Amino acid sequence: MVTITETTEILTEPKLQEKVQPSFKRWLKHFLYMPASKRYFSKQDQNAITQAVTVAEQGHVGEIQVVIEGHIPSNQAYHQSTRLRAQQLFAELGVWDTEYNSGVLLYLNLCEQTVEIMVDRGIDQAVTSDIWQQICDEMILQLKNKQYRMAVENGVVEIGKVLNLFYNQQQSLQKPDMMNELANQPIILN
Repeated sequence: MVTITETTEILTEPKLQEKVQPSFKRWLKHFLYMPASKRYFSKQDQNAITQAVTVAEQGHVGEIQVVIEGHIPSNQAYHQSTRLRAQQLFAELGVWDTEYNSGVLLYLNLCEQTVEIMVDRGIDQAVTSDIWQQICDEMILQLKNKQYRMAVENGVVEIGKVLNLFYNQQQSLQKPDMMNELANQPIILN
């Protein structure tokens, strides 16, 4: 597990099998991007997102981790898309390592205005990718309208609804009240 602090920075190289076409344009875009994560998400916004995650995780064993990143590190952007970056963070932050394989990563890349949702194997087979894509698309529309906090909050709420539907069918899995395997605070990476 990674211990998250105010200045957390993921520095490792991705260890993924999937390859992406190298892109100088993508590298340049991320290289020139001015860090703005904290400008878009104030402490109040972060607290509101934390509260949304707390509420969305109630009543089931699902765990939601929100990661907001300004840009992909320039040493990785040439060979790495936002999808691969989300997969890397899913692994490195231990979102896959929950007791019931119920982790969901909500990844927002501000530079490209993209949203990726990564789900663990406990949920993956039961929920179609169309549902996750619909949540991403709705968030992207709100991001384009500069409603950053609302986009993330609504995305978290929608993920919570999906988890509630799935786990209501799985009655044998009951989450103890105090169980919280992943931090509810969003992780902000520049």
